[in-house]
Amino acid sequence: MSSSTLIYNARLLDEKSDTPGAVLISDGKIRSVFHGYFTSAATVESFAKATLKEDGHSENEKISLYDAHGLTLTPAFIDMHVHLRYPGQTQKEDLNSGLHAAAAGGFGTVVAMPNTNPVVSSVETAMKIEREAAAIGLTHLFQTVSITKDFDGKDTSHLDSLEKKYIPVISEDGKDVIDSAVMLEGMAKAGMKGIVVSCHSEDLLLSEKSKPLRKEALEIMKEVGLSAWGTDNNRTDSSEKSSNGDSEILENAISKIDAKLSQANKILAMSEDIATERNITLAEQARCHVHIAHVSTKKSLDSVRRGKELAKKTGTFEVTCEVTPHHLALCGTKEPFIRALVNPPLRSEEDRLALIQGLFDGTADVISTDHAPHTLEDKANGAPGFTGEETAFAVANSVLVKDFGMNPCLLSKLMSANPARILGLNKGLLQTGYDADLTLIDPDEQWTVNSEVFYSKGKATPFEGKTLTGCVKGLFIDGRLVLER
Repeated sequence: MSSSTLIYNARLLDEKSDTPGAVLISDGKIRSVFHGYFTSAATVESFAKATLKEDGHSENEKISLYDAHGLTLTPAFIDMHVHLRYPGQTQKEDLNSGLHAAAAGGFGTVVAMPNTNPVVSSVETAMKIEREAAAIGLTHLFQTVSITKDFDGKDTSHLDSLEKKYIPVISEDGKDVIDSAVMLEGMAKAGMKGIVVSCHSEDLLLSEKSKPLRKEALEIMKEVGLSAWGTDNNRTDSSEKSSNGDSEILENAISKIDAKLSQANKILAMSEDIATERNITLAEQARCHVHIAHVSTKKSLDSVRRGKELAKKTGTFEVTCEVTPHHLALCGTKEPFIRALVNPPLRSEEDRLALIQGLFDGTADVISTDHAPHTLEDKANGAPGFTGEETAFAVANSVLVKDFGMNPCLLSKLMSANPARILGLNKGLLQTGYDADLTLIDPDEQWTVNSEVFYSKGKATPFEGKTLTGCVKGLFIDGRLVLER
């Protein structure tokens, strides 16, 4: 039995248009888009019935009506980079909590990384996870498979059985493949199948030099009760005593922390820049589509820009990249965000502005969250990463649209249309025939971040207590309303 829904009285926004109108959904697809100020259902409902009659539907067929009350209807966001910690680390996140967080963030599709326990290295395991996710009935999930079997850094034989229609992306995320010959082999296999290789670009041998520095900084942070996610409101009682009783001790501690982390971050910047250049060079040789994950430095972005120019010239390979909301919003050389431990680290203001410019000029293709939930205990012990699904749109909207004047159509392109194209999905646009994964947003509503109400089990966010602009109000998956606030 067919089902149809008419969403009216909406502002329709995608990469190509920003106009008032209504959307008719039939059997999980966008059937028609009607432009105009339809504040009541009567007129547009008659258009919808006429359209369905053309398709052979009965004139008496009931259409479910949804009044958007002037909210913005946009293609659901697509996140190419999440860590759902499943299987094996469900104390940090599980499919249920992670997909609820994704839905609350307006994401219709997420791509999960394979650095789980055990590592996802087979199509059978990936498909099992996807089936379990589908049974929850919320956000769609694609599960990536590792580049090397079980992250051993050597064996790519498991890639021989992969098919793009089941596994559109492979990744070693959480780390990089150290051996360039092995990476080249994996890329070549992916290239022949049209599978995207998502690269966590990091020279791991060089990065080892940063670990003692981070460890020393973390020990001092624990002594004075400073958090490892860039907020000062997580100090322990001892830190309050220290700051109130002897501010000089606290300031000396912060100075030592910042010095250690600055040294570590310089090493990690070199590590990213070297590995980014390597991975693009290997992708050219392998004739594959390389997607550089969480680009965070100006130099790495410049490497992507040159790689794109070469790819366009040769036509033999492809380069795309993503940036995260936290790298767009936060400066990692300033207090307190230098202490917000994440990989790659938060960078300088020059790097941050370069990333923003890269989104404007098309060098950067996608905004992805790198959602990395941890228990507060693990985070306090230095586990890198933040929870990000439920703040992503608001952070991106606040920084890019409200602060830098980005056209909202471009933001839709970065969060919906571009990732859909990279993944080969029939999503990301408000056009006839596209999947009806749609997000309702209020781009002007302000709200204050409170991690206690997150669906995600991960509560560590550097945006705690911050006021952001832009709120997700609803989510349709395959035309079904699955979230409403």
